[in-house]
Amino acid sequence: MPSFDVVSEVDMQELRNAVDQTRREVENRYDFKGSAADVEQSEAELTLFGDSEFQVDQVMDILTQKMAKRGIDVSCLDSGKLEEGGGKARRIITIRQGIDQDMGKKIIRMVKDSKLKVQASIQGDKVRITGKKRDDLQDAIALLRKAELDLPLQYDNFRD
Repeated sequence: MPSFDVVSEVDMQELRNAVDQTRREVENRYDFKGSAADVEQSEAELTLFGDSEFQVDQVMDILTQKMAKRGIDVSCLDSGKLEEGGGKARRIITIRQGIDQDMGKKIIRMVKDSKLKVQASIQGDKVRITGKKRDDLQDAIALLRKAELDLPLQYDNFRD
């Protein structure tokens, strides 16, 4: 039976490249000269530094531009609140990966409510959708693309 997986993943190498490009641009920009503006990455967490909230927001803008150019969906970023103190500011941003149980149940409910002839099941941090016809699976992908979900979805592991 044909099937595919619905996943939410971020290419960590591309993210690392976007962070490096952001760091280089911040170092070279005149308005950041002599400031503490910087971005650091540790696994699935980014930390933005600056002298003020404005600078942290500027670094965030540069980062989102670089991520978009590299094909990374910026809706995977979960921005934390701004921490200020001692004349410095920082913001911790978490990279969301995988589909949690609640979102998986929501996707399954959408597929079942659409009356398509496919079955959906949660497989860890992804949702597997199976059906008898390839056309039904393509309709399920179109349905999920039109849906207003706050998580970037990718469709992979298509088996015929």
